[in-house]
Amino acid sequence: QVQLVESGGGLVQAGGSLRLSCAASGVTFSSYHMGWFRQAPGKEREFVGAIVWRGDSTYYADSVKGRFTASRDNAKNTVYLQMNSLKPEDTAVYYCAAANRIYNILRRNAYSYWGQGTQVTVSS
Repeated sequence: QVQLVESGGGLVQAGGSLRLSCAASGVTFSSYHMGWFRQAPGKEREFVGAIVWRGDSTYYADSVKGRFTASRDNAKNTVYLQMNSLKPEDTAVYYCAAANRIYNILRRNAYSYWGQGTQVTVSS
């Protein structure tokens, strides 16, 4: 059974930092691209960033580029999202997701497994 479990969310002041983690089990982790998405109240889920299966390429939404960094440790079956210079508009539930590496990492429908999400709240 595939499980993705996010952690590291919380309440932080604007300008602060958080590091999200997503631990995977039940999959051959190194065979999957890993993505991060977020959903704010009343809004659709949106792409935040992603990292390819080998960890040597990353992609980001324009809204987080230069502030967020995705990384992964295939030995620990874990992907991370380092979030710096947080803004109130970053407030959302953050989800990690896994896409088989044969698919396009930037296609939303490539992601077949999802975590339960972790809340990030940025106060002004």
